[in-house]
Amino acid sequence: MNRLRITEIFYSIQGESNTVGLPTVFVRLTGCPLRCGYCDTAYAFKGGNWLSLEEILDRVSAFGVPDVTVTGGEPLAQEACLALMVRLCDAGHRVSLETSGALDISGVDARVTRVMDFKTPGSGEESRNLYANIDSLGQADQVKFVVCDEADYKWSRRLIEERSLAARCEVLMSPAQGLQDAAELAEWILRDRLPVRFQIQLHKVLWGDAQGR
Repeated sequence: MNRLRITEIFYSIQGESNTVGLPTVFVRLTGCPLRCGYCDTAYAFKGGNWLSLEEILDRVSAFGVPDVTVTGGEPLAQEACLALMVRLCDAGHRVSLETSGALDISGVDARVTRVMDFKTPGSGEESRNLYANIDSLGQADQVKFVVCDEADYKWSRRLIEERSLAARCEVLMSPAQGLQDAAELAEWILRDRLPVRFQIQLHKVLWGDAQGR
């Protein structure tokens, strides 16, 4: 299949990951098999429009910027997502993939930076973590923990240590909006000298919960 169901394609400031602050084109695919309690993109669970790979590439190219993030929903739930990322890389874009970590990432083009979540207990989807994905991670990739409370933080810290994640790739940690105080999480990270990059969602600081941002 050479088409994908797309919720939106938009141009904004990257609000997360280690490219935070960079002007970026976002390609948001429709559909997700998970239902995290803190999800802020539930509008992408259904609907959307079918677009060919050529149509998507044309829309992305029209913005005239190099950085592209493929996101969702869960983009890997659509098989043609892999082909889309190959085409975007071939077109000269710097491509990142935001994925839940519940689906196999081993087939993703090596040129793509994979930003993979680990679902904490507070998300309600801890059982969906596909830990075999760890073996596919490299130095250019990133893993992310969204922390809902202190129990989530301790769970995340243990996983980071037991799996030596910081030696494998960059580790990101952020507070779940409305559930975990950001300053408190930062203090825990400092106290434990945890080798992670603390982040908040910059796009929400700028524009709140507006879609297409």
